[in-house]
Amino acid sequence: MGIVGTGTDGTDGTEDMDGTAGERGRLINVAYRLLGSVTEAEDAVQEAYARWYGLPGSRREEILSPGAWLTTVTGRVCLDLLGSARARRERYVGAWLPEPLPDRAQWDRAGSSAGPGDPADRIVLDESVAMAFLVVLESMTPAERVAFVLHDVFRYPFAEIAGVLGRTPAACKQLAASARRRVETGRGPAPATGRADVVRHVKEAWETKDVAALVGLLDPAAVMTADGGGTVGTVLRPVEGGARVARYMVAVADRAPGLELLERSVNGVPGLVARKDGVVVTVAAFDVADGRVARIWVVRNPEKLRPWTGDFPEAPQGPPRHA
Repeated sequence: MGIVGTGTDGTDGTEDMDGTAGERGRLINVAYRLLGSVTEAEDAVQEAYARWYGLPGSRREEILSPGAWLTTVTGRVCLDLLGSARARRERYVGAWLPEPLPDRAQWDRAGSSAGPGDPADRIVLDESVAMAFLVVLESMTPAERVAFVLHDVFRYPFAEIAGVLGRTPAACKQLAASARRRVETGRGPAPATGRADVVRHVKEAWETKDVAALVGLLDPAAVMTADGGGTVGTVLRPVEGGARVARYMVAVADRAPGLELLERSVNGVPGLVARKDGVVVTVAAFDVADGRVARIWVVRNPEKLRPWTGDFPEAPQGPPRHA
């Protein structure tokens, strides 16, 4: 895929002097895929830059490729964060899901509370940030995830990845192969228009509280997973089975009168956003297979919805640009 961030760098101009300013967008893209968190990705990149400028000037001048150095350090910081994240997520209330991202056009319309240099504004939306893919990445060990993302997504050679993981290139190759086996290869993604149509029908059935229609749109083995972070009410365990998911969705609609549903791109693929009194309270991502919804990931944790703050006016619908 060879994904490279192309947005603004959000620096204060200091890094421009040594040519590292343009690396920030790429590093944010790498870190978000490794961590599934915009905030943690920004922290990891900031730490890498801090270490870069903590080097003596003479040492920095000796480094032939500052970008490669920053990538290695960012990868190591992410590796450490992934290790500690496992312990933190054991204490997390309910399921932990990656932070959902709006489409760039939606982001531009809404405006960022953190300003135009916010890192979420620079993440390239493609299949490697789709919620389905990020959830698979969560099943990997930290070392597998780093090896897989750096090699299979960003096309870094194993010789460079070895410097991040502190292992031999051969060992890194084995880690990536192990991670690759975890990624589902049995079916390809549904066409963009097909996904959008299914999600639109789900929206319509949800709004009318039509349980039968929802059951018809959901795979019999569909699973809904919700992330409230312990700060808002939501189901703590996955809801399994299309009929149970449909009944749960209607029950939620009954308990939340006045909820406004909008069709929006979520991490580059069609999804739904729920607003209450003009405030985004829920972002739902969907995995569609064979014309039916197989998985629904619902993010309600307010800390993970910060990129969705602001006013989201009605926008032309259709396949997202990066689908």
